[in-house]
Amino acid sequence: MSDRPPILHPGRRDLIKAGLAAGATALLPWDRAHAELSQIARERTMILVWGGREGRWVDWDLWNPYSIGSNHQNGPNLIYEPLAYYSAFADKIHTWLAESYVFEPDFKRLTIKTRSGIAWSDGEPFGAEDVAYTLNTLRDLGPKVRWGVDVQQAVEKAVASDGNTVVIDFKIPAPRFFFFMTYKYDIGVYIVPKHIFEGQDWTTFKHFDLGKNWPITTGPWQVVEASPQQKVFDRRTAWWAADRKLAPLPTVERNIWLPFAGEQQAAQALITNQLDAGTGMQPATFPTVFRQNPKVITHTGQASPYGYMDWWPISLYVNNERPPFNDKDVRWALSYYIDRQQLIEVGYLGACTASKLPLPPYPPLLPYFDTVKDLLAKYDTNEFAPKKGDGLLAAKGFKKDGEGFWADAQGKRLNVNIIGFGAGGSAIGPILVEMLKRRGVEASMALPPDFDSRFQKGEFDGAIYGHGGSINEPYATMRLYQGASIAVPGAHQANFARWKNVEYDKLVDEAYVTAPDDIKKLGEIWRRAMEIWLPELPDIQLVQNYHRIPWNTTYWKNWPTEENAYVNGAHWHLTFAMVLWSLQPA
Repeated sequence: MSDRPPILHPGRRDLIKAGLAAGATALLPWDRAHAELSQIARERTMILVWGGREGRWVDWDLWNPYSIGSNHQNGPNLIYEPLAYYSAFADKIHTWLAESYVFEPDFKRLTIKTRSGIAWSDGEPFGAEDVAYTLNTLRDLGPKVRWGVDVQQAVEKAVASDGNTVVIDFKIPAPRFFFFMTYKYDIGVYIVPKHIFEGQDWTTFKHFDLGKNWPITTGPWQVVEASPQQKVFDRRTAWWAADRKLAPLPTVERNIWLPFAGEQQAAQALITNQLDAGTGMQPATFPTVFRQNPKVITHTGQASPYGYMDWWPISLYVNNERPPFNDKDVRWALSYYIDRQQLIEVGYLGACTASKLPLPPYPPLLPYFDTVKDLLAKYDTNEFAPKKGDGLLAAKGFKKDGEGFWADAQGKRLNVNIIGFGAGGSAIGPILVEMLKRRGVEASMALPPDFDSRFQKGEFDGAIYGHGGSINEPYATMRLYQGASIAVPGAHQANFARWKNVEYDKLVDEAYVTAPDDIKKLGEIWRRAMEIWLPELPDIQLVQNYHRIPWNTTYWKNWPTEENAYVNGAHWHLTFAMVLWSLQPA
């Protein structure tokens, strides 16, 4: 007899159809939100929906990306231009504010030349002083702000030797430091204007005053309105990068960013051409949207999986600092109770793939999957084997009580209260809970509005979340489990599992000083790390994350699709500026 229970059918397609029909005549929040900004024509305006909390922007006045509570995904990604952009899909670095960079042979010094003649939007020159100031302040602030720990780990000092030359001396070899600063997905260092930020408390300074045209920028976008209802960016009349033929001046003249108010409302707004880009949607929603508006597409056109594989594999994190989740056998038991294939069939209508390791199978990472193939055969992180799970729990003294739930020697049930957020949490969270309950684990699921805060502070038993780590070599994923990265600010390159292992930490440090293109040596370090990590299973692997972003071609074309994958298309990522300057009127 199979261990696989009957497929769970929540009737999601029918619910989506009913919800869209009911919302067809509803007045959407953004009808009112941008009514007063009609001086720029709709066909020159790009309207998208993303983020917020309960239909409101809670960070509308936070434009310093280092301020506590700020998030680059919510607009600062358009304001602070990087030293360089990296397109993972094209596997290409585009130097930007930096013109060039060179390491010394021992990787203990990096010299960056910034482009001359760039100015901030208040007229002050941009240059090497801004870069040196940003890095030295991050070094001094350390764990108080995002990326502070990463900079503090490496940087001895940064000096502007002239107006366009920054010399960075490192405490240890730091061969991947420039790439760390480069914008890709959610990773990259935001260069701030020294003449504005100097003397400010970075943890509280908001860099917001529309009367002063704050936030200032070197980019083509100026914030002209920010409120709980919307964030509005207008194109500036000139832009240094367009003058130098690095990129065209965007054809889009206005960006309106609206807070997410629910998938059904977003779908209806796409159907009625009130939105040009939505946030990630469930596979079941797309056929209805396509039928009612054939001009809506995704990365894969109008075909499943309706998107691209993101860099962010999703796990069931359990808090390794809380008993009984500090016991690897309990973690493995929970893993054995999860049927990933059923999770995919029910949660995503089959439009997904399971994740075996906390990194995506992107082409540059495949050698590192091969390096541990035999270890994955021994420690199969996707194995559905309830009897193995039962055996592990029984060996730890757990017994099933009268209601069929596992309880320890004191009679306390094995209880996993899971928190989640967004499309991922709602798609698979309830299914995951049902699977665990059927195997005798008392489980529950919640989507709290303060998920980010609770998760980053470790105020959880279980959480559904992804991994902001590697895209072309394994160091960044290894860093996600290093003791030094527990509880650092920000949603990426942090140890959310709160797992510690001294020997593993040493291997992460060894990987850090190894050149990123030394695949052989990195492969050896990665294997040794996985020999520790896999038996421990700090977090429980579930599925790869797919960005299923709907794009409306009624007004705008040249979105990044499978046939034209110039960059990943998420508007919340640090590379979205590349999409905006690539869009053309439909």
